[in-house]
Amino acid sequence: MKIATFNANSLRSRLPVILPWLDAHRPDVLCVQETKVQDHEFPLDAIAQTGYTSVFCGEKKYNGVAVLSRHALADVEFGLDDEPNDPARLVCARMGRVWIVNTYIPQGRDRDSDMFAYKIRWFDRLKAFLDRRFTPADPILWMGDFNVARDQRDVYDPKGLWGHVCYCQEVQDALQGVLDWGFVDLFRQFCREPGHYTFWDYRMPYALQRNLGWRLDYIMATQVLAKKATTCHIDIQARAGEKPSDHTFLVAEFDF
Repeated sequence: MKIATFNANSLRSRLPVILPWLDAHRPDVLCVQETKVQDHEFPLDAIAQTGYTSVFCGEKKYNGVAVLSRHALADVEFGLDDEPNDPARLVCARMGRVWIVNTYIPQGRDRDSDMFAYKIRWFDRLKAFLDRRFTPADPILWMGDFNVARDQRDVYDPKGLWGHVCYCQEVQDALQGVLDWGFVDLFRQFCREPGHYTFWDYRMPYALQRNLGWRLDYIMATQVLAKKATTCHIDIQARAGEKPSDHTFLVAEFDF
């Protein structure tokens, strides 16, 4: 089984990246975030021509999540089942016996802002959602753009960037609280070294070439699936191509 995640930063703009990538790599599932497309404008036909079915929830110009799958998806739901309900940030679905939880977690804007408080609460709400719906013994893959760099290995300038809304103690603690529920960071299961990133800011000249990046995208697995994982790697080539997203694909494979 092959699973991938990708922040598209506009799905329709990134179809020339996504469709060839799907054709070349044929993951069982691709989770997409920041689709930035209303549901009635979702490019369903173009994706279906690749052999993938889609479930999605989006907004105009903002947010949006989708799961593209080569297999039937069941028990699909959007958003967290509390208030406020923000469906365009989470999609949960079952593929066979494996649960997919795809999240686009708020960026936070500024540490003194309401959006940052909302970001921290979002992690707490997600943990409560997991408590209500699952147990750590269930086969769950939680993935997406988390807008958190877990530790100093995950940013290009650990000292200079400390205190950023995506790299500070509050968000690291919030993410760790969900990890402690029962998840394994699959990339770190296979790679302990610093300098491996999934995001390079458009606003920084030659950020990719200089490797001035952040690791903000994750595939987390409960133990039952982490034990079956055989690799987890970052596909940097997609970020180096024409008209890329500022993120790239993260891929995990499993022996079953």
